[in-house]
Order: sequence, then structure tokens, then C-alpha cells
Amino acid sequence: MELRVDRQKLAEAVAWAARTLPSRPALPVLAGLLVEATAEGALTLAGFDYEVSARSRTEAAVADPGRVLVPGRLLAEIVRNLPAQPVDIALKGAEVVVRCGAAEFGLLTMPVEDYPTLPEPPAPAGTVPGDLFAAAVAQVVPAAGRDDTLPMLTGVRIDLEGDTMWLACTDRYRIAARELTWAPRDPAFTAGVVVPARTLADTAKAIRPGAEVALGLGGAGDTLLGVSGGGRGMTSRLLDDQYIDYRARLGGAWTSVARVRTAPFVEVIKRAALVTERGTPIRLAFTSGEVRVRAASGDAARANESLAAELDGEDIDIAFSPQYLLDGLAGVDTEYARLECAGPTKAALITGIPDREDGEDGEAPEDTAAAEKHDTGYRYLAMPVRLTS
Repeated sequence: MELRVDRQKLAEAVAWAARTLPSRPALPVLAGLLVEATAEGALTLAGFDYEVSARSRTEAAVADPGRVLVPGRLLAEIVRNLPAQPVDIALKGAEVVVRCGAAEFGLLTMPVEDYPTLPEPPAPAGTVPGDLFAAAVAQVVPAAGRDDTLPMLTGVRIDLEGDTMWLACTDRYRIAARELTWAPRDPAFTAGVVVPARTLADTAKAIRPGAEVALGLGGAGDTLLGVSGGGRGMTSRLLDDQYIDYRARLGGAWTSVARVRTAPFVEVIKRAALVTERGTPIRLAFTSGEVRVRAASGDAARANESLAAELDGEDIDIAFSPQYLLDGLAGVDTEYARLECAGPTKAALITGIPDREDGEDGEAPEDTAAAEKHDTGYRYLAMPVRLTS
């Protein structure tokens, strides 16, 4: 094997493929990165750990096609630190030589014949703008569970119905969901799968900006999800598709609806959280015209700050984990956030109010009924902390 490739393109391709490399591989060859060059000028790099596979493809000037397996993390470190010059890669006996400018590295190859066969990605079922998909995944994954003994809760539920896609996560104490539009190949296509949240979040963050993302899903019995776009692709095993009916829980008969500017509200909560200890809640008291944010850590410290807010319905006095509040508000990308609740012991819903609903004077929309008919597709339901006084 012998080829020359642009250093930046190589760095991006190696970084994508190396994402799946396990820190403690079950088999030594799983620490390797598969490098394959074809006579047509395609350079493909791939990693696989039996759970997730990642492939990236870029153009190269290939003098001699070939296929080798090299230590993946070491190659990624080397390529990341090479100077901005073309990179020459050549197989010399049992060593892969990497040259860039005056720098030269030699990597002992690994037995490529022992490397497992990479899974074939499912056929694309449809496409979605990469930036939109990445943003939606980032909005929901904070609510995914961290307890690996409950695998279902560590995943992202993806529901596809026609041109509507739902993403959702829950750890039993909160639900984050996002509705968006995608372009299915079959207008009647429906599917519901659960994908490991860490895998999907990592993939979404690494999607090339502006790329169109294709989602690959097969029929019943298939165990893989495929995500591809911009010369990059990944497959992931699916978790058990049993999941709660989260959409039924996102509605409610709300007795109070509050609206507040998102950014100032986040800053106030962050300041109040400075005096909290683990398990200490933030208390929100909404009345006509304002919200009072309070927190205390026993007799050692306390915080009390007010912020302008609009309220329709009954006054609200409710408490939440500060991190739960911040996670929910982080998904609101509009100027105003809406909080709806039906009492201090029942789950409250956080959504964003589309900016186009704002009044000309910059005030929050006063027509709550009209505002409730529209949202940004993002919904975050959180259980409050029961107040003792």
C-alpha cells in the first residue's frame, strides 16, 4: 500500500473512525484502525468494537492499493499533530510508514486477517439536515439515564411516522423530547427504535456541518441503526425497543402558565445554585409580574433573586433540582421559555415560545391560548422536589 493524502482530510477521517475504538478492547485487534486504499483513489478508515462501527472516506492519490490494520489511537494522535503538509503513507514490510514534511513515524501493523467483518449498514430510510439532527439530539440526551442496569433508559427513543421524527430520553424523573420533520423515502414509513444515547450524541456532535444525514433502518428483527452523511457513516446496535408512552405524558391540564426570558432566567438559576449542596432544590415562586428564585444550604448560605415574568392562572410555588432546570432550559433556543404546571407536586413542562410570537414592544406574548398552539418542537417534563415548608 502506498498513497498521498491531504493532512486535514486525513485528520478528519481518522478522528471520525477512531471514535469507536474501545479503551479496553476485548480483543487486541479491536484497538486497531482498518485502513484501506483502492485503485480508484478512495481511502477508507474504519473502527469497530462489536457494538458500534464507524467508517470515513476521503480522496487520496493511491499509487498502490492495499489494506492494513494499525494501532488506532496512536495513529489518531500522530495525524492530529502533523504539520499542514501532504501526508505519505506506505506499507514497508511489517511497518506502516507515515511521512509528513520532515516528520516520519513507523507503526507496526496488526494482523488484519483477525479483524472482524464490519457490519453492513441498513438501507437509508430517509434524510434529515445534519445541523437540525445534531441540535435535536443535543436537546434530549441530558435526560437519558446513566444506570447501565436499566439499558432502555440509557437510550434515545427514535419514532418515525411519515415525515415526522420524534427523539426522546427519560431517566424516570424527567422526559426530554423533540419533534422535527425529516424526508422519508417511503411516505408511509414507520419505525420505533432505541439507540444508546452516548453513541448517538457522540455521532451527532461529529457530523460534518451542513451535511445531509441519512438514517438507515430495516424492518422488524433488524438490530442496527445506520447514520451517514458527508463521507462518514456509523452503525450502532439497538437496545430493546420497549419504551414508555412518553408522548402521552407530555400533555396535561395546566392550571398555571408562566413565561420568562430564557437567558436571564438561566443566569439567575446558576447564581442561586452556587449555595446549593447535592440534593438541595431551587425554589421558584411565580406571581403576577415576577418569579422569585430561592435556594439555601441549611443556615450556611442562601440566595434570593427576582426576575420579570408573565403568569396566567394560579400562582406557582414549586422546586426542582437546579441541574434538571438548567438541562431543560439548555434545550430552549428561543428568547422566551414557557413553564406549565398543575401544582407543586406534579410534573411541569418546559417549552420554548417561537420568537416570531413576540410582541413588537419586546414583551412576552400575552395571548397564552395562541402561544400554546405553537412551540419549537422541544418539550421537557420534569418532576418537582416536594416542598417541606
